[in-house]
Amino acid sequence: MERIIFHVDVNSAYLSWNAVWDLQHGSSLDLRTIPSIVGGDPESRHGIVLAKSLPSKKYGIKTGETLFSALMKCPDLKIVPPRYSMYLKASDAMVEILREYSPVIERYSIDECFMDMCHIRKEDAVSVATGLKDRILEELGFSVNVGISTGKLLAKMASDLQKPNKVHTLYKEEMPLKMWPLPIEDLFMVGPRTAEKLRKMNIHTIGQLANTDPSFLYERFKKYGHMISCYARGIESSTVKNEGTVEMKGMGNSTTLPFDFSDRISCHNVLLSIGETLVPRLRSAGKKAKTLSVHIRYSDFTSISMQSTLPFSSDSTSLLMEEACALFDKMWNGEPVRHLGISFAQLEDRFREQLSLFPDHKSDKMKKMDQVMDLIRKNFGEEALIRATFLHSPVRAFSGGVVEKDYIFMNSHL
Repeated sequence: MERIIFHVDVNSAYLSWNAVWDLQHGSSLDLRTIPSIVGGDPESRHGIVLAKSLPSKKYGIKTGETLFSALMKCPDLKIVPPRYSMYLKASDAMVEILREYSPVIERYSIDECFMDMCHIRKEDAVSVATGLKDRILEELGFSVNVGISTGKLLAKMASDLQKPNKVHTLYKEEMPLKMWPLPIEDLFMVGPRTAEKLRKMNIHTIGQLANTDPSFLYERFKKYGHMISCYARGIESSTVKNEGTVEMKGMGNSTTLPFDFSDRISCHNVLLSIGETLVPRLRSAGKKAKTLSVHIRYSDFTSISMQSTLPFSSDSTSLLMEEACALFDKMWNGEPVRHLGISFAQLEDRFREQLSLFPDHKSDKMKKMDQVMDLIRKNFGEEALIRATFLHSPVRAFSGGVVEKDYIFMNSHL
């Protein structure tokens, strides 16, 4: 029996999830029906486009461009900020449904999943995928595309063929008709620069790449040339890796400031507000961090990063943010700051602990304080308990993602 792989891809994920959230909370406007984007800060109009609605495409708005550029193309563009915590809930809710169809799910990203569907027959795949797609739309309020093939690469390519709310197959025998006429940049792992080089070699479509001598591509691009040659011919053999089998290696968060900050205390507060969002995620994942990095981007867009390795791994907000502020002080040159970020590496199981001959009572108190704060915020909301330093500060208590309440229609899945 041929193996069957589904690739489930949320249509305009961030935009769709924002739209459904607003509709479920009383809005009469569906962001998916007007020129709208998710990204940056609507008030300061700083940042980039993270996701866009279908109507915004006719204005030439592209994911990744600046908000300033997008507004030049469409002055009436509706801008909404990202809500990362809500996106995680929406993604988790979708995965809960997927698990009813397959025990082997690989989360490729927050809005994409591969499913090993080897337990169904090839002739049943389209009807099963259609039922899955329709169920997600009916129960969760957003649409997905489902790509079907015998491998992950072609399943992913299939899910991109036509959007939104579609099911597509792309078996090897369908490649000449469905995939090979596509422009070369539509091939997975071929970016704009590579596409430009290939066009100079008179390779404009995926089919032309598939029919190019692999040794010629290897001479020009080395191993990368061999890889895209295989991909163009549908050759790829990786398996669906069940969620949870890949060990978490790092975690990070960052934020673009509402305006350039020039004083040390405000920058410290921004780092703390990022930590108030990030470190609880670390604890929730059952991890502690031993290495911490701080990233600064100045108003002239130059950047600098520095990292520090702690004597012992920790999941204490106070301890980790104290180290983050110390790193900031070491590398800050006094210039206005536009963007700040924190990341953790060398993650360890939080239940493994290095015992000491000299107990640290201060650490024990901080650990208990974090536990109490996590419990209060879980039961009464994030804003139920904030640090006093944010009371008269221009900095929000939580940065790097807007904290929201539960996704109403998803309560049964959370």
